[in-house]
Amino acid sequence: MTLLIILLAVLALIALISWGKVNAFLAFLLVTLPTGLALGLPPARLLAAVQQGLGDTLASVALVVVLGAMLGKLVADSGAARQIAGVMVGAFGPGNVQWTMLGAGFVIGIPLFYNVGFLLMMPLIFSVVYQYRLPALYVGLPMLAALSVLHGFLPPHPAPTALVAQFHADLGLTFVYGLLVAVPAVVLAGPLYARTLKGIVSKPPPGLVAEQAAAGPLPGRLNSFLSSLLPVLGIAVVLGIKALVPAGGALAAGLGFLADPGVVMLLSVVVATFSLGVAQGRVVPAVMSTFGAAVADVAPILLIIGGAGALKEVLVASGVSQELAASLRGTGLPPLVLGWLLAGFIRVCLGSATVAGLTAAGVMLPMLAHSPVNPNLLVLAIGAGSLLFSHVNDGGFWLFKEYFGLSVKDTFRSWSMMETIVSVVGLLGVLALDWALPLLGL
Repeated sequence: MTLLIILLAVLALIALISWGKVNAFLAFLLVTLPTGLALGLPPARLLAAVQQGLGDTLASVALVVVLGAMLGKLVADSGAARQIAGVMVGAFGPGNVQWTMLGAGFVIGIPLFYNVGFLLMMPLIFSVVYQYRLPALYVGLPMLAALSVLHGFLPPHPAPTALVAQFHADLGLTFVYGLLVAVPAVVLAGPLYARTLKGIVSKPPPGLVAEQAAAGPLPGRLNSFLSSLLPVLGIAVVLGIKALVPAGGALAAGLGFLADPGVVMLLSVVVATFSLGVAQGRVVPAVMSTFGAAVADVAPILLIIGGAGALKEVLVASGVSQELAASLRGTGLPPLVLGWLLAGFIRVCLGSATVAGLTAAGVMLPMLAHSPVNPNLLVLAIGAGSLLFSHVNDGGFWLFKEYFGLSVKDTFRSWSMMETIVSVVGLLGVLALDWALPLLGL
């Protein structure tokens, strides 16, 4: 009976979001409350679990997600992202344009959310297309594949950050493992697969190239790269120094404080406020306006994360988590594969990668206490599953279709297949790491 209740809850969530077009946060609450009652939680305990789930989940991710959104918005508005992409295209030339766009997507995708990176980079993509007379998908797909993978796999993007917190994974290790998995996934889904799509004719809407030409002066090259990559560089430097000093001392404690993702992101935002804001002639209130817009953009995502946390906490408080974990173990599937399948199923049904990842995490969480699975790899497996086969119920599908001027059929052949390749190769990469890490003593 318990498993039937959970199944009905997931199906109700899918129905509300996909068919009923209900806001995802509201859908989580509408499903969570009756689910808790059906599982036998008293009303007072149910409300306490919902509040605890919301509070604990948002407390663990809000700082990194909000500060990451602020940094990404400033990188976008200042022109630093366009500077990075333009420098890389100019440096490597048209003969290597696919690999250049892939590299630019990796650098830009670390601080930028997918939709922001997509809209920001489309004028650049079509400028390259027209300048070098190359097929649009051949040029654009590698960059968009990189943006998509980073959105699904790596902190500080919302879903991976929330999964790291829920599974008590190590953010730095998850980031490093995520890069190792992301590279082959993006190479196969981007430059290599895009070569099979040269025959697809793209008819983009007018004005994209003009938008790029009309942009104002850009920040300097070194400034753009360093400001965008400051969170990654900061964590790498601090952890490198920490590895060289004796453990347990005051210096090690201080370095541990500086290596905290929230502290790193805060320092990065402060530095970028001056390097990409004040130093470029913008007054502080204008930079704060940019940050305010970033918070508005990310608020709906934070609510979805909080709603998923509420559902997770209700499952834990009801005691169903133990029964669910035992049932999932009974399937005989490895936890990494099971997490990928759950996230992929919800993704195909709902269209939202963020909702798919968070919902699958709530179901998989009980297994961590009864399985030796590596939590860092489980974050990546679920992230890979959350990208599986984007289609007509995903806003990203239509965004790609309309900007490239494609038919639905060609969008399936290009965008949907690219996302599926990324997802499958991501799972294979996670399984390869799961096999290799113990051999390396990690």
